[in-house]
Amino acid sequence: MTMNRRRLFAALAASASAATPALARETGDTVPRAEVDAASLGVLPNSETDQSAALQRAIAHVAAAGAVLRLAPGIYRAGGLQLPSYAAIAGVAGTTQLVLTGGPSLLSSAGSDHVSLSGLLLDGGNIPLPDDHGLLHLTRGRGIRIANCEILNAGSNGIALEAIAGEVSGNTVTGIADYAIFSNDAAGLKISGNTVSGAGNGGILIWRSKPGDDGTLIADNRIEDIKNKSGGSGQYGNAINVFRADNVIVRGNRIRNAAYTAVRGNSAANLQIVGNTCTGLGEVALYAEFGSQGAVIANNIVDGAAAGVSVANFDKDGRLAAVQGNMIRNLRRGRPAGDGPSDTAALGIGVEADTVVNGNVMENVEGTGIQAGWGPYLRDVTISANVVRNADYGIAVSVASGAGAAVIANNLLSGTRLGAIVGMEWTKVVADDLSQDRGERYAQLSIDGNRVR
Repeated sequence: MTMNRRRLFAALAASASAATPALARETGDTVPRAEVDAASLGVLPNSETDQSAALQRAIAHVAAAGAVLRLAPGIYRAGGLQLPSYAAIAGVAGTTQLVLTGGPSLLSSAGSDHVSLSGLLLDGGNIPLPDDHGLLHLTRGRGIRIANCEILNAGSNGIALEAIAGEVSGNTVTGIADYAIFSNDAAGLKISGNTVSGAGNGGILIWRSKPGDDGTLIADNRIEDIKNKSGGSGQYGNAINVFRADNVIVRGNRIRNAAYTAVRGNSAANLQIVGNTCTGLGEVALYAEFGSQGAVIANNIVDGAAAGVSVANFDKDGRLAAVQGNMIRNLRRGRPAGDGPSDTAALGIGVEADTVVNGNVMENVEGTGIQAGWGPYLRDVTISANVVRNADYGIAVSVASGAGAAVIANNLLSGTRLGAIVGMEWTKVVADDLSQDRGERYAQLSIDGNRVR
């Protein structure tokens, strides 16, 4: 059917003159918007033919009118669709299906603002996409809203965002070859209430081209079954990965079964990892590494991993953290293939510089409950009011040449099989009972008030 302005405004007039006007309130709208039935513009469900051309015309014309394009339940075969500014497409959740026929993406935009998608099922059919592309691929846009959609079977990334401000909420992203949701250089982004499962290389990734303020909020998502298809030693296989992005908050997520890490912060400043529940991890559950500075890791639950929390790489300017109120248990020996050969024993919490470790509870650790420092990489660490139960070593502190100061006070250590508080030179125990030491042997250490059972 030929699309023209007369047909478009006739469709709008028909909706406006009906007894009950067809109006929709898209997420972020202050007033309802008129709806246009896609069928009135020649876009019909369950056609065996590719409807890319008809859909593209309908999207462009309805966006120009500031209306919502309503797609009825059914299957629409298309590919390479472009979303202009003010494009709004709404369907019936679970039944309005757009199936990829070809192209670098199913839906994409470049420089488009106020794009809204809701109630759509986007099926990539496992058709390979260009590297770094998403089945839904949006760049340089403000006021973006992706809500209550399903993104399935993407041949690369599920949702790919570049320099986007807006919200991705209430979506289900499953069966993704690479990353489920990937954001680079966000301009003010909220990713909340989504369900992510079965991604080949990563769940939710927040990256920047170079270090700087990002401020993305990742909250209340369910993320599970994240694989490490591309190998490596932690570059892939993470449920949430924050890279060079500052001021990001990761809060209240439920994370289960990731090949490597639940939340991995790499060279990220002022990262908050708060109130997440994480089970079944292959490596470190909660990680602030390399140039990460200013991490708060608090009130999380970790059950089943090789290590609970790591604030590492003081040699690469990784420093400054508060690790508080976490419950960590059932940590086992062994790491995924690709890790260093010395990374075998389990670890509850490991820190190196300018960090307080306070009020955490650890239980059943096939290794060390809390480790302060690594060789000379120890500076200004306080370990207080923690509980460690059933571990090989309760607390291990570096006393190697060049190691700095640490305070170890008022901790309860129960059932430590090989030692309560021990001094380490790298991997070697050189002081096997510091629980009663008040600085007699190592002037840089203050050890007091600890209870050993």
